[in-house]
Amino acid sequence: MKVSIGMRLKRGPWGGGNQFGRALAAFLQEQGVEVHFDLTPPDLDLILLTEPRRHLSICAYDPPAIWRYLAAHPRTLVVHRVNECDERKDTRGVNRCLRLANWVADHTVFVSAWLRDLFLKQGMASPSHSVIRNGSDPAIFHPRGYRPWQGEGPLRLVTHHWSNHWNKGFDIYQRLDQLLGREPFRSRYRFTYIGNLPEGFRFQNAEYVPPLSGHELAQALRRHHVYLTASRNEPGSHHQNEGAACGLPLLYLESGSLPEYCQGFGVPFTPEDFEDRLEEMRRRYPELVTRMPRYPHQAPRMCRQYHRLFRHLLEHREDVLAARPGRRRLRWWLGRVHLAPLPRIPSRSLETD
Repeated sequence: MKVSIGMRLKRGPWGGGNQFGRALAAFLQEQGVEVHFDLTPPDLDLILLTEPRRHLSICAYDPPAIWRYLAAHPRTLVVHRVNECDERKDTRGVNRCLRLANWVADHTVFVSAWLRDLFLKQGMASPSHSVIRNGSDPAIFHPRGYRPWQGEGPLRLVTHHWSNHWNKGFDIYQRLDQLLGREPFRSRYRFTYIGNLPEGFRFQNAEYVPPLSGHELAQALRRHHVYLTASRNEPGSHHQNEGAACGLPLLYLESGSLPEYCQGFGVPFTPEDFEDRLEEMRRRYPELVTRMPRYPHQAPRMCRQYHRLFRHLLEHREDVLAARPGRRRLRWWLGRVHLAPLPRIPSRSLETD
């Protein structure tokens, strides 16, 4: 099998997409798959489109480049991994770009059921789709060295984000920072934020640590007891997986994909009941910490699902090619200039788990 992953991978702390690409490439190579990151090879079996916005540094090639490749190599299959949406950062045009880019795909992978439902309602046109959730690297993010809270002293909370967008939960992090300035919270809790901050934002009582990655990040997480995430409209993030894999029960906002990633391994909260749920976490911690070794969202599981999907699609290549809508051969990329409402094409779900 010869696969091209459409990413320019980076070193160091660079967000979840980069972590995904590194993990998948390494896993596929271990399985004997020939992995490329461009469209140079003339005999690719499958192209994985991960980022269609060519102005972003992680994008290795965009849908028009894939379309030109398919014109010369029509038997190559295309999988589109969707892990972004406008709702995450209150942007405009991202969903439209992803829907248009999806016209080049034979199959779509969504990183959460929440994101799948969002795009299918908006008319995502992929002939078939599946959900494969993200996972963390167990060689880095593991509970070895984690010391559970024994009920004495402050309960230490931590979170980490590469993005400094306010929707990452800074209203809640700021609120917790203010709570730590008065009793009884000052004596009962500590909070550490690792990552980038919005411009001009400063913590008064919490500890701030600049972005970390790899083993250094994992070691920092394991020095705490509970992982907090207040991120809104997350399509399918990695940060809560990394905290959970290090053994920390999750205190998570009921928003976006977080409930499906976190359910059963922590305490959900809303902006209205955060303080109450914080106290609930304190009470339930001894029970929840025993569950964490069973947390399922790890990279090997995720990569096996992608590998199994690729093999399935290639084993049924003729059926996949026959399902390509003929209308896709129209000037679909003219939507960069003007995008009419996309026609709905009946989608069928392919279960990969």
